[in-house]
Amino acid sequence: MAGIALKKIQKSYGALRVIHDIDIEIESGEFLVLVGPSGCGKSTLLRMIAGLEEISSGELDIEGRTVNLLPPAERNIAMVFQDYALYPHMSVRENMSFGLKMRGSEQRDIDNRVNHAADILKIQDYLDRRPAQLSGGQRQRVAMGRAIVREPAAFLFDEPLSNLDAALRVEMRLEIAKLHRRMKATTVYVTHDQVEAMTLADRIVVMNGGVVEQIGRPLDLYHKPSSLFVARFIGSPTMNTIPASLSRPRGEAQVLGRTIKLDGLELASNGAEDIVLGIRPEDLMQCPAEQAWFTGELMVAEKLGSQTYGYIEIGHTRMLAVEFPRDQEMSVGDVMHVRGGISALHLFDAGSGKRLSL
Repeated sequence: MAGIALKKIQKSYGALRVIHDIDIEIESGEFLVLVGPSGCGKSTLLRMIAGLEEISSGELDIEGRTVNLLPPAERNIAMVFQDYALYPHMSVRENMSFGLKMRGSEQRDIDNRVNHAADILKIQDYLDRRPAQLSGGQRQRVAMGRAIVREPAAFLFDEPLSNLDAALRVEMRLEIAKLHRRMKATTVYVTHDQVEAMTLADRIVVMNGGVVEQIGRPLDLYHKPSSLFVARFIGSPTMNTIPASLSRPRGEAQVLGRTIKLDGLELASNGAEDIVLGIRPEDLMQCPAEQAWFTGELMVAEKLGSQTYGYIEIGHTRMLAVEFPRDQEMSVGDVMHVRGGISALHLFDAGSGKRLSL
């Protein structure tokens, strides 16, 4: 049984439709991540699941029960917000137990649940402090603890780490992953950070303009994006995408005046000739000039310690990102010749943005 099922979900504000016919089945115990640029509708969709936004049309089921008309308190879900949403005048213990008290739970049960959650999240020493006395990471743990004590059917996270610094984001990301493994609860997580998405998700939903672009496992989206939008959104640095023309009879592509033979690359039957050729930075390598697909001047070198990226200007104004060996010496102004493997190419229709390479 699906833990959460969204069937033809739509959301409109007057004549403006912001969510378009979303169909997603989230399995019980699955960790599903919604990603996309700002304004794509991911947080709105999450708030509709929570009951904080009205569903304009469609059906939302949680554990087999249609909940469209149920208020948030009756949906058996718990939400963790970006800004923690803690009561500043209450202690950590009081914040975590407040919802249970409102439901009329017995004090012994409340104490047991709060202590259990505090033990899981390692916040036992903070139970008598107030939120103002805690760091950002500690406050986020308290917000998670408040959700855990409810023992809900599903956890909803709305960009919970965006207010934390880089080191704390890594730490809290690991805590969330460990928490999910331990509790095996259905989780829907919204983020604009693709690193969070790739490292946490069982499956990722990529959204754009209120529609679903692609649903799949993290590496499936990375290695086989179904559209140009997904190709450019998933991956850092982003996939290189270059306009090209395709000649199917000759099995080759013309790119910036160079010919790339596409021997062995299977293509969809679509007859498009204007295409976009994509290749990821790690799939390019230096080569002799006569074998090069692309030649250009090194404009920027990013030496990150574990990785080195070079940005090469090709075709006057177009930049090509290339991953080099991390200890390679290079200088701005160097002329670089690079190529990739045919199997690493991604071809997209220039008009529709849909994937052509199978």
